Amino acid sequence: MLHQTIIEIRGQVNKLIPIPLPKLIEGEGAVAQTSVALKELGGAKPMIVTDAMLVKLGIAKQLTDALDIASIDYLLFDEVTPDPTLQLVATGLKRYKQNGCDSVIALGGGSPMDCAKGIAAAAVKNVDARKLVGLLRVRKALPPFIAIPTTAGTGSEATVVAVVTDPDKKQKFTIVDPSLVPAVAILDPLLMLGLPPKITAETGIDALTHAVESYIGCYATEQTKAYGYDAVKRIFANLPKAYADGSDVEARRQMSIASFNAGVAFTRASIGYVHAIAHQMGGYYHIPHGLANAVILAHVLEFSFENALCRYAELAIAAGLATSDDTQIEAAHKFVAGVKALNKTLNIQADFPELQANDIPELAKRAVKEAYCEYPVPKLMNRAQCESLLKKLLPAS
Repeated sequence: MLHQTIIEIRGQVNKLIPIPLPKLIEGEGAVAQTSVALKELGGAKPMIVTDAMLVKLGIAKQLTDALDIASIDYLLFDEVTPDPTLQLVATGLKRYKQNGCDSVIALGGGSPMDCAKGIAAAAVKNVDARKLVGLLRVRKALPPFIAIPTTAGTGSEATVVAVVTDPDKKQKFTIVDPSLVPAVAILDPLLMLGLPPKITAETGIDALTHAVESYIGCYATEQTKAYGYDAVKRIFANLPKAYADGSDVEARRQMSIASFNAGVAFTRASIGYVHAIAHQMGGYYHIPHGLANAVILAHVLEFSFENALCRYAELAIAAGLATSDDTQIEAAHKFVAGVKALNKTLNIQADFPELQANDIPELAKRAVKEAYCEYPVPKLMNRAQCESLLKKLLPAS
């Protein structure tokens, strides 16, 4: 089969491409170490890429205070919106140049991370970010780049990907290049204490999706499986705690590590149909990516069940849902049931009120096209199967 041949070839090539790991600074109050990390990278005037809410909540101040103490000048760019657009990246690039910045600090969830990566890549290539969409079109070291996540979900602080949106086409695009991996990732659980339960839940399942899809895909290696396994273990043990008590610092810390590890796993082993479909939900209806993944995950797990049950069984043990006394198929069923139960514990919705039946054929077409020969899925999905899955996500009448 042509698809399988292409995936195998890509898998071999994928193993040959070196993907760096960011230097990890982790722990309570770690954001205070930003100035030292920046100086070590040679940055003198960073552009802080964040959003207005993080400024309003005082979270950005924890970073700017650390820079002020070290007498480091900076530009605060807090205009990032969900699903950052190509135009937003262009605006950020203009500000970066106008203010003589020489480095980038991304502070926030996936959107600030994606926007910051786009700005940094466009700056070093001196082109519009639109020209960098695709695979390996940057191929130059970014300016000194530090990523500080304020959610435990996207894992962008460890990945080769930036996702940007073209609102005119209602479509998301990816910039994929090893140079997009930040030089330093700073995980500070204290920055996540104010995260609302709903966002905690959705971003947490986003991290779980990264771990699971990387684990069951054809590009998985022993190293990526180890990172994914660890992430699944930490998420099932700590996400309900962080959701129930947002001030639980240790649960927040464990989730930040899980998100980072899941990011390391999927940036090497890739993703699957959950993301392919979720990207369309975001592009069409601006549904938050973590929420889209959370609603879709169990459906895709059921679709791929027979082709991935041995991996499901392993993840069931990681999640504490099964033991070695269970048969493989029993453990696999327990994993899928455990994902559904976790969603219920987190009060994740079961459908998309925004989804329109008339849009389903186009959404399915785009999702299948995005995944085909790109994502190393354990089982291929055709357009009719994707449409059938999407119909299950229509709002109850």
